[in-house]
Amino acid sequence: MSHTPTQPLTVAAAVARAAQRLSSAGLAFGHGTTNAEDEAAWLVLWRLGLPLDSDLSDAPDSIAHRTVTAEEAAAVDALIDQRIQTRKPAAYLTHEAWLQGVPFYVDERAIVPRSFIAELLADGSIDDFLGEHTRRVLDLCTGNGSLAILAAMAYPEVEVTGADISADALAVARINVDKHGLAQRVQLQISDGMESLPGPWDLILCNPPYVNAQSMSNLPAEYRAEPELALAGGTDGMDFIRRLLRDAPARMSEHAVLVLEIGNEREFFEAAFPTLPVFWIETSAGEDQVLLVTRQALLGQG
Repeated sequence: MSHTPTQPLTVAAAVARAAQRLSSAGLAFGHGTTNAEDEAAWLVLWRLGLPLDSDLSDAPDSIAHRTVTAEEAAAVDALIDQRIQTRKPAAYLTHEAWLQGVPFYVDERAIVPRSFIAELLADGSIDDFLGEHTRRVLDLCTGNGSLAILAAMAYPEVEVTGADISADALAVARINVDKHGLAQRVQLQISDGMESLPGPWDLILCNPPYVNAQSMSNLPAEYRAEPELALAGGTDGMDFIRRLLRDAPARMSEHAVLVLEIGNEREFFEAAFPTLPVFWIETSAGEDQVLLVTRQALLGQG
């Protein structure tokens, strides 16, 4: 009895199939991708050992036409199964996250890096507030160390300290500092807020825990897979930020600035600090996610 051979599976078909499964499973995205199609492309390419920026267009020489073996297809299916069943962010499955084209190691000990501050370091948006005096940079709540590393890459003359209350997160940051060969310029320090960080600092970057209690209670499983310590900001999301803005001025140099990410909490921020003059900085998510405040402005709050 004859039978017609099945059409060989291509990379494009494997991505489409994975996207359909991810979409149907009702997953939450936001840890490196924002939709099922992009996440499917990421996971399929990673599992097949192909560059994540591979061309998946219909062009004749596109990797999209490459045949996927039965063994490879099974490996892809297993990874998609894992993503759906565990509801863990994809970055925890691949142990890799990218910010501004730079790869970082990540695992469950640290939050998946996704800060809009990375954009500002790459595009120079805050450079007008910096100068020759900008020598000592602090990345507070450094997590896996990504912003500290990007700051060191953006400003070759500065020394950077990445600080976090979590020894686990700093262990992940150590992997990344070493991976990028920056051990001479990026120090890591355990600290509860600014407690162990006397400074003086010329630039403070901070992507703190800022999610308000109501939002925390509604978080999808993907976000609950991350360390709660890195997300929960108290009733209005401002608990850590209140301490930071109180403690920072005494640890900042005269012309220092603080760049602070607050996500979707601008309303709560402005309610908590109604008279504080800040600069809202535009990012790909608009101009209410990241703000910059000077030491002088913070001192005026005293």
